[in-house]
Amino acid sequence: MAVSTQDIVKLRERTGAGIMDCKNALIKADNDIDKACDILRELGVAKAAKKANRIAAEGVVHAYIHMGGKIGVLIEVNCETDFVARSDAFMALVKDLAMQVAASAPEYVAREEIPAARIEKEREILKNEALNEGKPEKIIDRIVDGGINKLYGELCLLEQNYIKDPSKKVLDVVNEAVAKIGEKISVRRFTRYEMGEGLEKRKDDFASEVMSQVKGN
Repeated sequence: MAVSTQDIVKLRERTGAGIMDCKNALIKADNDIDKACDILRELGVAKAAKKANRIAAEGVVHAYIHMGGKIGVLIEVNCETDFVARSDAFMALVKDLAMQVAASAPEYVAREEIPAARIEKEREILKNEALNEGKPEKIIDRIVDGGINKLYGELCLLEQNYIKDPSKKVLDVVNEAVAKIGEKISVRRFTRYEMGEGLEKRKDDFASEVMSQVKGN
């Protein structure tokens, strides 16, 4: 099947994937760009899985300060080689991840970091809420699981909706970068600072301000 150069360019602009990956995805999708995007996303997950056991000991610690100095983020993102750590594609990803942390205020990188006691407490609260609302017992577990998954999406960076494209999770964006760059990439840790945090202050929503700025770019 013939694939137009114009469609390859469009798909590459949307996904950041390599030229041959875009061409092959379009062939598999019968030139449907939306379907090709899904194929490339799955490809990114598959490539990331193959690289999961590699050692990623290089990378950068990046500092992001929101305009006006109201929010600051320090984030460490690892890759396999210093060459990639200095590349534009890797640094663009790191900067986007730092902005994600500033805007969405996650507490953990991944769900595995959340203390088990906190999850159990949340499960108990969700269960009691459902029972008090008179929900049928046969669907209580499903309701609780749904609530816990929603909590993961709020607390965990990799499970949050990506601020630049809410149709994706942050993990999707990382996996797409792995497919494009060709190395294992992992977010090791981050720290988020908000001016006056913990002190009594006026109720400005600094995180919403960051979100609005990102969407406006």
